[in-house]
Amino acid sequence: MGRVLHILLERTKPVCGMTSLDDRLYVLFGKKRSEQIEVYDLDSYSLLRCLTLPGRELGKKATIIACAHNSCAYISDPLNESIHRVGLPHGDDVTNWPVNDKPACFSVTDTHSVLVTCDQVRKIKEFSTDGKLLREIQLPQTVTSPVHAIQLSNGQFIVCHGGYGDPVHRVCLIGSDGHVVMWYGGQRGAGSQQMDVPCHLAVDENDSVFVIDLNNSQVLLLSPKLTYISHVVSRDELKWLPVRLFLDVQKRRLYIADSQWLIGGRVVVISV
Repeated sequence: MGRVLHILLERTKPVCGMTSLDDRLYVLFGKKRSEQIEVYDLDSYSLLRCLTLPGRELGKKATIIACAHNSCAYISDPLNESIHRVGLPHGDDVTNWPVNDKPACFSVTDTHSVLVTCDQVRKIKEFSTDGKLLREIQLPQTVTSPVHAIQLSNGQFIVCHGGYGDPVHRVCLIGSDGHVVMWYGGQRGAGSQQMDVPCHLAVDENDSVFVIDLNNSQVLLLSPKLTYISHVVSRDELKWLPVRLFLDVQKRRLYIADSQWLIGGRVVVISV
């Protein structure tokens, strides 16, 4: 089990995600038209500034990730089927590009491109930092409703999949040829080796996998071979649901967006 270090915020607005860059924590909120991103000092957790994205309110499936190489953050906008690119640390140089499908979650590769998972068409789309489509990866039919994909250093992908209408909910290792190599999970449920909507991932430097098991209100740690290691976060540490996570590998901290769309949200900081 992880150890709770700090609980940040606790607001009447839901937290959609968080990321960090240069000792700053960027927290994305939903149901807001201004000051959607709050910026905190990573050591003191004091609020430093607020950033606003131009345009409409972000929906509850929006999320955020930073890229140190390009000094920016990317924010998904499923309502407009687009990605926003925001210069950091001051939120300047805001641009956006179309995905032409509803984006779910995304990740940044070792070569600094952006992998956008499109659940409705079972595709991973890879974009350059200025929004040029580099390639599309079609996932197998058995990978239903994929939500989040992360590319490993060997070119393979870790993908979590399974929506509310799907019987099978898994975390899969997908080969560079698009085939499923191995998996954790199976039939949707709350028993051993089962998950109920795995919705977000993080991978550490050893390729161990942290995965949110949404409706079971927990975060699991899996080995690189996708075998169960431990529960990192359980429902006892949470007030609502774990909707997003972010792993700070250097500080060994896991940030959990503990949120309920119509009620509120907070960030739980876990030592791992």
